[in-house]
Amino acid sequence: MEQVQPPTTRHDEKLSTVDKLRMLLDITKTISRSNNVDQVLNLVMDTLSTLLPYDAAGIYLIEENKEGNDPYIFKSKVIRGYDISFELIEPRLRMGEGLIGYAAQTGQPVIVADVKKDKRYYEARGLTRSEMVVPIISNEHVIGAFDLESNELDAYDEDDLSVLQLLASHVAIIIEKDELQEQAIEKKRIEAQLEIARQVQLELLPDDDPVVTNFDISAYVFPTEEVSGDYYDWVKIFEDQIGVVVADAVGKGIPAALLMSFLRASLRAGIQTGYAPHIALSKVNDLLWDSTEDHQFITCIYGSLDGRNRTFVYSNAGHNPPMLINAEGTYRYVEYGDMPLGMFHETRYHQHFIRFDRGQTMILYTDGITEAANEDGEEYGKERFAASVLDCIDLPAKKMIDHIRKGVADFTGRKFLDDDGTLFIVKAT
Repeated sequence: MEQVQPPTTRHDEKLSTVDKLRMLLDITKTISRSNNVDQVLNLVMDTLSTLLPYDAAGIYLIEENKEGNDPYIFKSKVIRGYDISFELIEPRLRMGEGLIGYAAQTGQPVIVADVKKDKRYYEARGLTRSEMVVPIISNEHVIGAFDLESNELDAYDEDDLSVLQLLASHVAIIIEKDELQEQAIEKKRIEAQLEIARQVQLELLPDDDPVVTNFDISAYVFPTEEVSGDYYDWVKIFEDQIGVVVADAVGKGIPAALLMSFLRASLRAGIQTGYAPHIALSKVNDLLWDSTEDHQFITCIYGSLDGRNRTFVYSNAGHNPPMLINAEGTYRYVEYGDMPLGMFHETRYHQHFIRFDRGQTMILYTDGITEAANEDGEEYGKERFAASVLDCIDLPAKKMIDHIRKGVADFTGRKFLDDDGTLFIVKAT
């Protein structure tokens, strides 16, 4: 690290108040114009020696300590005037250790006329006789400390302390600006990655609604501001027979989306192999259990819809029960189901059977719809959901989705849901 020549200005060469103010103004102007923290701190340290003479100095910031019992340590950002051996070995003081640790812990500045008489002093160089430390405070929190050391006894007074406190406040501002800038850059980077992930995920959804004899079918994922944890799919098995999937991964964002991608690949492989729904879910469950964390799981309905026989053979892995509406307008929730995927090893799933009468409608959905809340925290709920479905039951499946989507949006008063929401409507024509 750079060695600084001993300052040429000593305390016996007092600057006038006007000179000090002019120098302070120049330093603070330079600080305010720069966004580079390291550059500013080095500039402050190099110009400070004329305003406040020192023989050694340092600016230390508090950072989290991932090793040891003390959660916080001081990391030097810039130091001057110490031995090469001290500067090459990163000085790491703990909270409360030395005058620097004391000032940071208490939030109070410290002036010590004779360090040899102060038990708090931590000797970093043998020539130091007096020391002045000012905490660097941002948003009422101590984030570091500004330290000056002198080879002379009683080198600093209250006027010097005021100058150093002013500089410390400006240093705090530039550090805060730098952190905000880094956060803004990181936010943009994450947003860009999420948008790419969202586009990739949308491309995994079917391009069109399926065409199946004797049925009118449409599906939709309600938009959220993040990558979705919901998923629906349909795959042609035979002529007039398709595999239908509606699923919801715990949580949201990229982790949930990755689970959905895993489920899609696994189920499609199971469909191509010809597994029955309950066998396919059992195999996917074991794969998830082996490959994911304990807190990750997926609720899922997977079944085979046969157009000629008007049947739906399915298994339910902890998902919301399907809503079944008959031609007369009465409805019920088909309350059959087993454990979510990925929760327990070797879970067995049962197979259920629905035969559609003419005019019957089945709706598969995720809880992002029924649990959508308005500003008062009131949830949309199953009753409102059922009422909205019944209100548009005579419409084509695609028009039904538009009607239900508008009802949820009007209730919540928001364009986006708090959680992902999916509808898969199957109407027996």
